Amino acid sequence: MSLISHSTLKHLRITFSFNLLPIFLFGLVITPQSINWIDAIVLFLCWHFFIYPASNGFNSYFDKDKESISGIKYPPKVTKELYYFSITLDGIGILLALCIDLPTAISMLIYGLISKAYSHPSIRLKKRPIVSWIIVSLFQGYFVFLVTYWAVHDIPISILATSMIQIPALLTTMMLMSAYPITQVYQHKEDRERGDFTLSLSLGILGTFHFTALAFVMTTLGYAGYFYYYQDLQTLLLYLTLMTPLFIYYVSWYQEVRENIELADFEHTMKLNRLSALCLNTFFLLLIIFNA
Repeated sequence: MSLISHSTLKHLRITFSFNLLPIFLFGLVITPQSINWIDAIVLFLCWHFFIYPASNGFNSYFDKDKESISGIKYPPKVTKELYYFSITLDGIGILLALCIDLPTAISMLIYGLISKAYSHPSIRLKKRPIVSWIIVSLFQGYFVFLVTYWAVHDIPISILATSMIQIPALLTTMMLMSAYPITQVYQHKEDRERGDFTLSLSLGILGTFHFTALAFVMTTLGYAGYFYYYQDLQTLLLYLTLMTPLFIYYVSWYQEVRENIELADFEHTMKLNRLSALCLNTFFLLLIIFNA
């Protein structure tokens, strides 16, 4: 008899947290020479094997989706096991974070509570398009970046207020703000039936593509300016080179959707997510290797 059911394991979507790995890696890129690598490994395990999967499982339990969701084309029926297991993972992640320090563990607790507000019926941020867009982007981006940087570097907390740290922290949120609506573009039917008025639903399918394109260009310019000013021209060129496949795919997909709106579907969205994660993770890993 297995410790955990197939349904529960699938809803944790552990591999899907690969899409959030660029935020963690970006926190390591800045002054990588001073990283405490033991704390970095512990923090990586906390985020990607406990806190993120716990959030995925908890929200899946309350959403009870019947159609495709991020990372799962055919979501199996959720059970009470998923609820309890997600809470358990949260607890383990917080306890493991204590191996780094108490502030990191408290940060994990705060993130867990905020992430649960997304789908829990008593709050359900998912029903509030602008509020959920801002809060999710701030906590998955800005908050996680600052926690990561603070946890793996032996620095005074005042350093977090400097522009060298605040700018990339805000850029991670801009990146998520540009990506967040397009991840909802294939869920309009189920969201509408359930009463979840998401940002993508309010924008419409083509409106979501236009919004994402504008936000992506602004984000790219922000990253380009940061890398040019705080790093060097070679870093900027590497970033633009690795973002090119993502740009080409997005334009190509948009043109297909213009001709056939049904192609704003799960498969194309997941391909975009995977390509985005691959490009960004490759970029940040190369920077860590080159700068170490």
